[in-house]
Amino acid sequence: MSVTRSCRAWLSFFATRVFGMAVDAATIGAAYLAAFVLRFDFAEPSWGWRKVALSYAIVCMVHILALLVCGCYRLAWRRTSVRDLPRYASAMALACCVLTAMRFFMPDVALAHIRPPYSITLMSFVLGTIGIMAVRVLWRISWTSRRDDEELLERNEKTFDNAVAARFLAGRTVMVTGAGGTIGSELVRQVAAAGAAKLLMVERCENALYEIDREMRSRRLSTELLPLMVDVNDRSKMDGILAAESPSVVLHAAAYKHVPMVELNPEEGWRNNTEATRQLAELSAARGVERFVLISTDKAVNPVSVMGKTKLAAERAVMAMNSNASTTSFCAVRFGNVFGSSGSVVPLFRELIAKGGPVTVTHPDMKRYFMTVQEAVSLVLQAASRSERAIYTLDMGAPVKILDLAENMISQMGYRPYVDIPIVFTGVRPGEKLFEEIDVSEKSAFKTDMAKIYITRGETVPAADSR
Repeated sequence: MSVTRSCRAWLSFFATRVFGMAVDAATIGAAYLAAFVLRFDFAEPSWGWRKVALSYAIVCMVHILALLVCGCYRLAWRRTSVRDLPRYASAMALACCVLTAMRFFMPDVALAHIRPPYSITLMSFVLGTIGIMAVRVLWRISWTSRRDDEELLERNEKTFDNAVAARFLAGRTVMVTGAGGTIGSELVRQVAAAGAAKLLMVERCENALYEIDREMRSRRLSTELLPLMVDVNDRSKMDGILAAESPSVVLHAAAYKHVPMVELNPEEGWRNNTEATRQLAELSAARGVERFVLISTDKAVNPVSVMGKTKLAAERAVMAMNSNASTTSFCAVRFGNVFGSSGSVVPLFRELIAKGGPVTVTHPDMKRYFMTVQEAVSLVLQAASRSERAIYTLDMGAPVKILDLAENMISQMGYRPYVDIPIVFTGVRPGEKLFEEIDVSEKSAFKTDMAKIYITRGETVPAADSR
């Protein structure tokens, strides 16, 4: 498969270069014709347009060869920057010198179809240089404007129902754990935007907490912010916070999420992902929290990794709390990868591409579900506003092949996959699946009246019992 893709990449490379030469030939031709028109005041030269056309063939060949010699066709147009422009100017100057030399050593007017006059050479040099550079710069601008994460995901649908979140969260005290992480920080942003009265940001990483607190305070929102540098595993401190602040909603995002790391540190993964969740759920019930939402993962479905098993156990611990005589409504929300989250494949690929590669992919058939963090969090808050004590599953659309993602990211950053940046396969790591098994079909889930939010079958306490 990789050989076939590599061959296609090289064929595409040669095809684009041929196309580039054709565009350059047209640009040089337009500049050459404009030079004659300006030089002879729109009149026909004394030796006729036929000889002008014949001389263009020589002029074009000289310019294309000069561009080749100067390495201009090794540069992708979409990567053209200011520092590359001198190379194009040098190539055009080289062509101008060659044509000037031809005119000097072949002064006979009968050879006008071989060499142009000095004035035409100089004018076409100026016009051609401007044209060659302009084509590339305009293409770069056009390409840059099209770069978008959604383009990589091959999707453009977003679901930001701020009204639902606002009705649910306005005026409440909300706790977000893992508030400095990718998901936690976006929860903080959207909860504050929804009009929560007070926001408890629980995060054990000092720098992450500082950054999200600084960002939120710069927005000058009406929500009262309370940054709390606390480990969710610390039972006494978490209980003290719940007792003192009495949040009505707990959004529990704190967790270890990297499969290889948890695979190597299973005891810590269990302590942080499962036991801390169970403990926080118990404390929330004891302190009268109204709604407890566990941020879960598609890896909890038929898990093979330690991380997936710890999250499945956390789900079960949370859902078991619903059988108690507690007024707290417990739920979990499952979804796949958050596009661009820290430590995920997207920033890793960007780092590898910036270094010149190779980009490492575990297996050519590896697929994953992706959502933008804004869309995922919006849907989490919509699910949180519902009454079911359930495990919700988000509809993430079609899974994305990681190899396709790698190729698209390389192309988006202005390089050519397999040509400029190699792709190598490293093998599936312990605990990884080729395909995650998130399922929103009728056999596995009930569709809700909210777009893209489903309830997992067999994991629900009837809504009438929930509050």
